[in-house]
Amino acid sequence: MPPAVKTTDAHAGQQPATEAVQEPRVAEDDQGEVANSVAPNSVAPNSTAPNYADYVVVAARHPWRWVGTVIVAALAAAVLYSLVSNPRWEWGVVAQWFTAESILRGLGQTLKLTLISGSLGFLLGFILALMRLSSSPLFSSVSWTFSWIFRSTPLLVQLLLWYNLGYLYETIRLGVPFTSVTFAEFQTTSLISQFAAAVLGLTLNQAAYSAEIIRGGILSVDQGQIEAATALGIPRWRRSTRIVLPQAMRAILPTAFNEIIGLVKGTSIVYVLAYSELFYTVQVIYNRTQQVLPMLLVATIWYIVITSVLSIAQYYIERHYSRGALRTLPPTPLQKLRSFISTHAPIRSTASSTASSTPSNNAPKGQS
Repeated sequence: MPPAVKTTDAHAGQQPATEAVQEPRVAEDDQGEVANSVAPNSVAPNSTAPNYADYVVVAARHPWRWVGTVIVAALAAAVLYSLVSNPRWEWGVVAQWFTAESILRGLGQTLKLTLISGSLGFLLGFILALMRLSSSPLFSSVSWTFSWIFRSTPLLVQLLLWYNLGYLYETIRLGVPFTSVTFAEFQTTSLISQFAAAVLGLTLNQAAYSAEIIRGGILSVDQGQIEAATALGIPRWRRSTRIVLPQAMRAILPTAFNEIIGLVKGTSIVYVLAYSELFYTVQVIYNRTQQVLPMLLVATIWYIVITSVLSIAQYYIERHYSRGALRTLPPTPLQKLRSFISTHAPIRSTASSTASSTPSNNAPKGQS
């Protein structure tokens, strides 16, 4: 290739010097070879570019995580040892009463109260949330007043008021107000039993909080999606059930399950009505046997079992509703365990021996 020729303008005194580079002339037969030699992303056969196929991927080391894990495990082992080795916990009594018939019957009443009160409470809360978001001043005012009253009074007071409703009103009459026209009349004491008072108190109290949870979830949905659905002519009911609620559930579910778990433990306050749920049953037993701490442990373990099951259900339901918001679903606990084992497993010797026996492409020709 001939060198570049430097030329200078003849009128150097009038104009500044300029440089021109004469392009090399290449024969037609050699043009294809030159083009191939300067083609982008091309690697010569004897290139020294590294071959990453022979590299072994090694997980990043986190030594302080292991230090923290050891410390936490040691503390947990110390607490567990103190619980097991202390004879005053009377674990034999706990095992004796844990599956007793009276305990299981009280557990069933607790679950029944939770199921009925939770279902009715969230259903009524959903209606109240729609009323609060309505453009009608009447519906909005009624919903706000309901939530204000039941969130302003303690649950214990509400339960006692419902149970003693017969003292305030001997009969409950259905008819035309301010007239003598009566369609039906009931004795309050026969209508409001212990179970009815518990369901009324828990349901209405739960509805007041559920209404605000659902309202907050609906408001978290982007207003532009609602406007787009309206512009497409989608009916209001289908717009609410197919567009708004599936997205609102992502914001509703964590707080809603928190309320349900709180309701499970909140049923223990029904003991003031002498209703035979789990905590009242435990209280009756330890008043008779004077084994207070073991019986409280029985109730505690059962509450832990119930809330653990609800927490597992919450995880999978939230995972289901997160499909539209995340590119990939969060891994399940079993998938996390498999990933942990595969990541921290020692590197197999076969893989290393295979990598060492494979000849490197970086070696010059004539060498093995």
